[in-house]
Amino acid sequence: MRNGEDFAAGELEEAERILGYTFKNRELLKACFTHRSYSNLFECKDNERLEFLGDAVLELAVTEQLFRTREGEGEGALTELRQRLVSQSALERASERLGLMRYLRHSGGESNLGGKTSSNLFEAVVGGIYLDGGMEEVRPFLLRNLSLIAPANYKTLLQEFVQERTKSRPVYETHAEGEGYVCTVSALERRAEGRGESKKAAETSAAEQLYQILIARDSIEL
Repeated sequence: MRNGEDFAAGELEEAERILGYTFKNRELLKACFTHRSYSNLFECKDNERLEFLGDAVLELAVTEQLFRTREGEGEGALTELRQRLVSQSALERASERLGLMRYLRHSGGESNLGGKTSSNLFEAVVGGIYLDGGMEEVRPFLLRNLSLIAPANYKTLLQEFVQERTKSRPVYETHAEGEGYVCTVSALERRAEGRGESKKAAETSAAEQLYQILIARDSIEL
């Protein structure tokens, strides 16, 4: 967090790499990472209105994704899952994985920030991406960073992640073990193992593990 300081050289570009999105409007990006305590002192736009917008965009995007991918589930189950996916704790975890708080401009001690600052920041970023690039840019951002939205699609997410960086595809090796199956998947010089009662479940588990490994590696290398 940047207490009373403006963005350092190259810091906004670094934030964009972590987000996986390049803003056309750089002032909008700055506003995403500006707390009200900073804007009160330096008379610039803060992220509160973006947070308000992002909250609504996030709920719509998650609702649409669940509607499209959970055909067999009723309204009650979908509502419960949506609440879990957009909860404060879920957004905090996503924000922490990305390391968003290190780019936040604020003023004064952490007591000025409040307990929901991290989740609010994630919502503000969603709102900023929506204003800058539309829902078509919000959807892939959420699929990358709110991974529970479509747990059945980890094989697709992994394949898309790999093919964005190379022409190759993940390689799956699955065999029976005991009453279930074990799968090892390899891509981008990394491997992961998953287990399940069926081949599909084992492959999905392995894909999820490798996807998270590769996402974490990219964040560290940035």
